[in-house]
Amino acid sequence: MKTSEINLRDPFVLLHDDTYYLYGTRGPTCWGPATGFDVYTSSDLENWSAPSPCFENDGSFWADRNYWAPEVHPWRGAFYMFASFKSETRRRGTAILRAASPMGPFVPLSDGPVTPAEWECLDGTFFADRLGNPWIVFCHEWVQAGDGEILAMPLSADLSAPAGAPHLLFRASEAPWVQPVHHSSGITGYVTDGPFLWRDDGGRLLLLWSSFSASGYTQGLALSESWDISGPFIQLPPLFLENGGHGMLFKTREGQTLLALHRPNEHLKERPLFLPVSL
Repeated sequence: MKTSEINLRDPFVLLHDDTYYLYGTRGPTCWGPATGFDVYTSSDLENWSAPSPCFENDGSFWADRNYWAPEVHPWRGAFYMFASFKSETRRRGTAILRAASPMGPFVPLSDGPVTPAEWECLDGTFFADRLGNPWIVFCHEWVQAGDGEILAMPLSADLSAPAGAPHLLFRASEAPWVQPVHHSSGITGYVTDGPFLWRDDGGRLLLLWSSFSASGYTQGLALSESWDISGPFIQLPPLFLENGGHGMLFKTREGQTLLALHRPNEHLKERPLFLPVSL
């Protein structure tokens, strides 16, 4: 199938052994009950295999809704999926799953979410610092925080649990382009979505994240002034302003850096989009 035929939010691309693996939030079940995630494979980023389930709830998993934003990262000989989940009795949070192959099947590793149990959290991503220490960077969601936050928290070496307290990197309102949004519950606030860390060829540490601007859903960008996870982070001009976001960066087999995001930000119309960038 073609990229234009894939209804997927929050696309994430892993290049492994000369094959591209594409993960994301299933479009049809994004906002209601959900059961799992799929993976697509490709050799050219345009022609993809049919979706293959890489995680499916067999009835024993703790969450039954809001299966969002799966990312798959290689770490110490295995593959780890960071994804958001929610249930009637547990707040939304990022859990970590593990598999021997990018195709899965992924099985739960963490005991529920690794993000704080009392917070509404989402979109956890993996980061290894220069010393090889693992971190999760995630959002404290605006529906609870008001001014959405992005935080970093150290993880245990096996990625199964937190290894320290989260610390704040920045709030959504620190970006001058961010506009407030209004929830159906009556809440007004500032969104943080989809953090993703990227170290460029010069060694700078960049943090991609998304929110809403006057143009709609927007792909933001921040830079760590210390070039480390400790920050502080300063806001740079957005990468994409055309009602698309929740992006990540990856290098092709040829060494080109591409931005992957979904566009438009409209239910059942979302498609992956791959754009060359120079950072």
